[in-house]
Amino acid sequence: MVSDTDFMQLALEQAQQAWNLGEVPVGAVVVKDGEVIAVGCNQPIGKHDPTAHAEIVALRAAAEKLGNYRLPGCELYVTLEPCVMCSGAMMHARLSKVVFGASDPKTGACGSVVNLFGQEQLNHHTEIVGGVMADECGAMLKHFFAARRAAAAAAKRAAQE
Repeated sequence: MVSDTDFMQLALEQAQQAWNLGEVPVGAVVVKDGEVIAVGCNQPIGKHDPTAHAEIVALRAAAEKLGNYRLPGCELYVTLEPCVMCSGAMMHARLSKVVFGASDPKTGACGSVVNLFGQEQLNHHTEIVGGVMADECGAMLKHFFAARRAAAAAAKRAAQE
């Protein structure tokens, strides 16, 4: 049987694709009935689209595949805790479950900053599971930003020479 860890590993592969594109390395996978039906990686810079987060890219692909903007019975795996925008889209899609890796203390909407999914007034409630492969997901982000800072510092030194 395929586990949350297996699907998160696939999301990490998508995050690596985002990194390769020069984007913040976040990846997402949509699963229905134990099968991957869509994937996505962060692309807001390359697509000049502030909504092109990994989750939105994956949700759009899943909706297209299923021919429905509602995705009941689907689960989404993402390497970073979703933001408010992505969480709203997940609720509107009626996902049954969202699994994330690393928490996001700056924009996380699954409990780190706010918990949209915990709002009882909202009409749809999605199961949330956090911390799956959190160390691996967090390490990728830390390495990405460390490499970016090192490159910026090297460019600054070169410009001063």
